Amino acid sequence: MPRPLVQQVAAAAVATVVACCFAARSSAVLDASFMEEFDVIWGGDHVRVADDEEGRRVVALTLDRDSGSGLQSKDQFLFGEFSMEIKLVPGDSAGTVATFYLTSEGETHDEIDFEFLGNVSGEPYVMHTNVFANGKGEREQQFYLWFDPTADFHNYTILWNPLNIIFSVDGEPVRVFKNHEASGVPYPGGQPMRAHASLWNGDFWATRGGQVKINWTHAPFAASYRGYESSACSVSSGGQPNSTSPSPDDSAGPWMGRQLGPDGERAVAWARENYMIYDYCRDQWRFPQGQPAECNLD
Repeated sequence: MPRPLVQQVAAAAVATVVACCFAARSSAVLDASFMEEFDVIWGGDHVRVADDEEGRRVVALTLDRDSGSGLQSKDQFLFGEFSMEIKLVPGDSAGTVATFYLTSEGETHDEIDFEFLGNVSGEPYVMHTNVFANGKGEREQQFYLWFDPTADFHNYTILWNPLNIIFSVDGEPVRVFKNHEASGVPYPGGQPMRAHASLWNGDFWATRGGQVKINWTHAPFAASYRGYESSACSVSSGGQPNSTSPSPDDSAGPWMGRQLGPDGERAVAWARENYMIYDYCRDQWRFPQGQPAECNLD
């Protein structure tokens, strides 16, 4: 019996990424080489690099009235797993937005977002997630964080493969966006993306829909980044796999075919039940004609 179309599409996508990764490098970046993997793309005088007490490289992105700051990976990738340890802006951070995300370029870009929306001191941080495909987003889910993200570093991971996108916090999945291209739902899979980190002024929308503005008397604000790791298909600027000589042990990596198992599904359900504060699939005001197609497929 022929396989269902969705399985055929997934199998073809997996075969493509395996071929890509066989010719491309799979990287595991060490702390010491953090800034060797990134370029400062704006606010260069607002980026501070130092080693912590453990000798780990820490990059502090800062924001004041003059500028924020941002980094972009030197390499671009077609699928992979990307992790960053982040300590968010402490105190009254309302209006600030710290990010870790993947994006391609152009009006029809793909993008996968972690954005952390600052707050009035003492209130929970909001973790904002979103997925863009072919220039269209509006797939937001937001969660309160269940710990103080300013007291210590926490790990945030994006797993992106031909089957699904999994957002994880400290190793626990909190959201999954599945590939439903066979049902006509756009999925980010054809455009290489770079990893980004930034800190910027988002007080026109970030805190209570833009009602709370940045208190500049607390500037400069700083968010700290360390421990960047990626295991991914690195491709050239033309979108082709980098021409390296693969060894017999080269492979796409354990992330390539990963999907949520029963434990992962329970973790996502726990995050949704206890900490989700917004789900685009439930937004009848934004989608009066009915939910986006993928909301009825998962």
